Amino acid sequence: MVKPIIEVFDLTAAYGDFVLLDKVTFDVRRGEVFVILGGSGCGKSTLMKHLIGLLRPAAGRILIDGGDINNASGQERADLLKKFGVMYQSGALFGSLTLEENVMLPMEEFTKLPPEARRLVARMKLSLVGLERFSGHFPSEVSGGMQKRAAIARAMALDPEVLFLDEPSAGLDPVTSAGLDELILRLNKNLGVTFVIVSHELASIYAVADRVIMLDQTKKGILAEGAPGELRDHDSNPFVHAFFHRETAEVAG
Repeated sequence: MVKPIIEVFDLTAAYGDFVLLDKVTFDVRRGEVFVILGGSGCGKSTLMKHLIGLLRPAAGRILIDGGDINNASGQERADLLKKFGVMYQSGALFGSLTLEENVMLPMEEFTKLPPEARRLVARMKLSLVGLERFSGHFPSEVSGGMQKRAAIARAMALDPEVLFLDEPSAGLDPVTSAGLDELILRLNKNLGVTFVIVSHELASIYAVADRVIMLDQTKKGILAEGAPGELRDHDSNPFVHAFFHRETAEVAG
């Protein structure tokens, strides 16, 4: 059996005395598209921030390819951080830099590649997301969907094994969102990249997810886990049913 690329053991996430997630355990399998979903305030973004090392858990462990992201330091931590890339919800591109220069940034920070080599790699990454003709454009000169694609290209700059995407479809029209879904599937299939995606967009979840976990604010943890179609058609929990059928919990119950 292939060892998971991410393993989470009894994770507790808290802000002071307020516990948002309590003893959450799950894993992400190498090469899958894994989606974290749930209602507002359930802890989706907080969980992602813990997974990428921005927040330290109150308790529990997070392993990235066998390495403890929270207890690693020095070169070990730097090596772990290079195993994944992150696309934030807004794209978080630097407005004063071109798309090409944005993609070059991680290479400037973490590699010793000469400028021309960094530029060549950046153009290759932009080509992978369909933006080769826009490498010299600034973020303000391209659409929101193109900004998201450029942010994915930047997240891939160091050839990570895992890509974290925070609400990739947020603010996009259905056609642009569907194109982004196709890009995720293509990168997953052709490059073998593992995706961990925070989303509540049902159309995208059904289109790309191999497996999901649904967080619940009341339970402070995982309410359901499995393939989205299976949860939609067979899960008997009223809140899970309500989410996947776009109903209120009262109606579902």
